[in-house]
Amino acid sequence: MKTAICYYSRHHGNTLRVIQAMAEEGDADLIDATARQAVHLEDYDCIGFASGVYFGKFHAGVIQFARQYLPQGRPVFFVCTYGAAKGTGPRVLSAVAAEKGCPVLGTFGCRGYDTFGPWKLVGGIAKGHPNSRDLENARRFYRRIRQACGCENAT
Repeated sequence: MKTAICYYSRHHGNTLRVIQAMAEEGDADLIDATARQAVHLEDYDCIGFASGVYFGKFHAGVIQFARQYLPQGRPVFFVCTYGAAKGTGPRVLSAVAAEKGCPVLGTFGCRGYDTFGPWKLVGGIAKGHPNSRDLENARRFYRRIRQACGCENAT
């Protein structure tokens, strides 16, 4: 199974750490959704979208990327990191997937160190996250995604 995980991760690299842990489990290409590059997601069997949650939503660049590049009918999954709460993070992406006839296999979320906006004044929240337990949970989630997509090597 060939997987692409399209992501945005900037402030503390929380989301990137999580998807790198997932990629350790199998064949996954990590694609920065904000980099200007030619993308051919039709070459992938399964597609993930990952972002920090900003004011309850995925980064706008990831949403726009999904609208532009997500091919019809590919299974998708979502990954998010958040300081306080997941909010409605994947809701817009779920709607994009539905418009394109893409089954949603699941969503993984975990806390991530957050110093955005008012949290900077108090030194941030969710310090130490994602931690080793969060990363192991991410690996476990990705193994289930691989199984759902029919990858023989999934455990």
